[in-house]
Amino acid sequence: MTVYKYIGRTKQGTPKKGIVDAANKQAAIAKLRSQGVNPREVTESTSLLHKDLNLGGGKVKNQDFVIYCRQFATLIRAGVSIVESTHILAQQSKSKPLKKALDAIEEDIRSGVPFSDATLKHPKVFPLLFSNMMRSGEATGNIDDTLERLANSFEKQYNLKKKVQSTMTYPAILFVLTMVVAVFMMVFVVPSFVESFESMGAELPWMTVVIIAISGWLQKFWWVVLLLVIALVVGFQLLYKGNKEFNYAVHYALLRMPIFGPLLQKSAISRMMGTLSSLFSSAVPILQSLAIVEKVVGNPVMSKVVVEARESLEKGNSLSEPLENSWLFPPLVTSMTRIGESTGSLDYMLEKVAQFYDAEVERSVDTLKSLIEPLMILFLAGIVGIIVAAIFLPMFSLYEQM
Repeated sequence: MTVYKYIGRTKQGTPKKGIVDAANKQAAIAKLRSQGVNPREVTESTSLLHKDLNLGGGKVKNQDFVIYCRQFATLIRAGVSIVESTHILAQQSKSKPLKKALDAIEEDIRSGVPFSDATLKHPKVFPLLFSNMMRSGEATGNIDDTLERLANSFEKQYNLKKKVQSTMTYPAILFVLTMVVAVFMMVFVVPSFVESFESMGAELPWMTVVIIAISGWLQKFWWVVLLLVIALVVGFQLLYKGNKEFNYAVHYALLRMPIFGPLLQKSAISRMMGTLSSLFSSAVPILQSLAIVEKVVGNPVMSKVVVEARESLEKGNSLSEPLENSWLFPPLVTSMTRIGESTGSLDYMLEKVAQFYDAEVERSVDTLKSLIEPLMILFLAGIVGIIVAAIFLPMFSLYEQM
C-alpha cells in the first residue's frame, strides 16, 4: 500500500486536504470519491513518516493464516461475497502483514481482478499453493471447501514441522550446553588445581596431562576458538542461503543421517504427498501441481525428484517411474502411486500415503524423544566426568602413597 497526499473539495464545496493509502493512484482517487471527496491533486507522499517500515519480514504466523482460512470459508458458506468477506477479515485481523495484504486485495477485487490473481501479488503472505488452489476453487465454485482443505493442510504441515523441529532442537541445545560447561571447566576450574598438582611433585596420569594441556591452550587462545565458531556459523549461513550445491549437499547429508535421516525423510514424503493430494482434489492439472510442489516441498533433494517426475509426465511416461528410481521413496509410496495412476484414484492414494507417514512421523518423534534424552544426559555426564576424573585422579594417587 502506498500513501498519497491529496487536495480537493467535498460535495459541499469545502476545501480539504490530507493523505490516503491505496495500491496505486487510480485506486486512491476512487477511494476519495467513495468518501465524498473530489480530488484536484493526488501525489505520492515522500515523507519518511508515511513510509512503510517493514522490520518483521512481512510473514504471517501459521496460526493466524489457518484462522483466516477457516473464517473465510465460514463467510463464503454463509453467502457473503468474496469482496465483502475480504473487507470483514481485513478489519478484524490482528496480523498486520495479513491486514495490509487484504486491504490491497480488496481494492484489486473491486477493480475487477480475480481473488487468486490478487493474492499472487503478496507471496510473503499467501503461499503459491493457496493461490493456485483458490484459482481452481473459483473455477469450480467450491471456494469454501477449498479453504477448509487449505486450512487443514497448513495446520497439519505446521504441526508436523514443529514436532520434527522440537525433536532435533533438543539434542542440539544440549550439545551446545555440554560444550559450554566443558569450556567453562577447562578455563576456570582446571587451572585452580594446576598449582596443587605442581606442588605435589608426583607423576600425573596421562588423562590429567592432556586435560591440563587443553586447558592451558584454551586460556591463551580462547579468542581463536570464538572467532572460529563465529566464522563457521556465518560461513555456513552464507553458503546455505547463497550456494545451491551446498544447500543440496546439506539436505542430502541430513536425509542420510543414521537417526534423524529417516524422520526427515518421512516428514518430507508426508508434506509432498499431502500437497499433491490437495492440489489433485482441487482439480489443479497434474503438471501444474508438480511445479507447485517443487517450490513448496522445502527440500531440494526431493524437489529434484519432483522435477524428474514432471519431465517424465511431459514425455508421456508415468509419475511412479522416477519415484521408483529414487532412494527417497520406499516401495509403499511407489506402489500406491502406481495403483492410483492405473485406477484413476491418484488423489485418494496420495492422501492415504500422507496420512500413513503423518502417523509414522508422530511415532518416530515419540520414540526418538524417549531415546535421545537419556543418551544426551549420558553424553553430558561423560564429558564432565572425564574432566572431573582427570582432576581427582592425581589426588587419589597421592592419598594412596600417604
